[in-house]
Amino acid sequence: MKKQALPRRCSWARTEPMIAYHDREWGVPVHDDRTLFEMLSLEGAQAGLSWETVLRKRDRYRELFANFDPSKVARMTPARMEKILKDPGIIRNRAKIESAVANAKAVLEIRREFGSFDAYIWRFVDGKPIVKRRRKLEEVPSSTEQSEAMSRDLRKRGFRFVGPTICYAFMQAVGMVNDHVVGCAWR
Repeated sequence: MKKQALPRRCSWARTEPMIAYHDREWGVPVHDDRTLFEMLSLEGAQAGLSWETVLRKRDRYRELFANFDPSKVARMTPARMEKILKDPGIIRNRAKIESAVANAKAVLEIRREFGSFDAYIWRFVDGKPIVKRRRKLEEVPSSTEQSEAMSRDLRKRGFRFVGPTICYAFMQAVGMVNDHVVGCAWR
């Protein structure tokens, strides 16, 4: 009996958590405010670390951060943040935890102005995914003019941990950009 070949994936998807993320989430357009806020928060938490580390801790983040409901996260007290800082199930970085709360408040302001975080954030790609035809992972940039514009505007609105590289990773995560390489079965 002939052995069935595995589908070809982007080269970074090598471990079980990364394969599952690649196959089910990465590059899939997201239009749900809660999920968009979650991914922006997790991308900020990832700064300086591996994405796999964040994926392994995501369930605990969801528990501690009210499933990333911006209204609930925005109401977190300093005492609650101190308690979260002691939890070994997440990345215990005060600035990153405080940024999630500040960013939740900023998301609520954006909702008041634009009707939804989705309506605001997808403006940076004119409402539709940017699809590139990159042959190798090395061709994928760490930032683009769109992620730089997003970063500038988010910072102006009080967001933190939203540099151009974090914004580009966020754009890839929520399907604003499709950077699956040519030949990837999920392209």
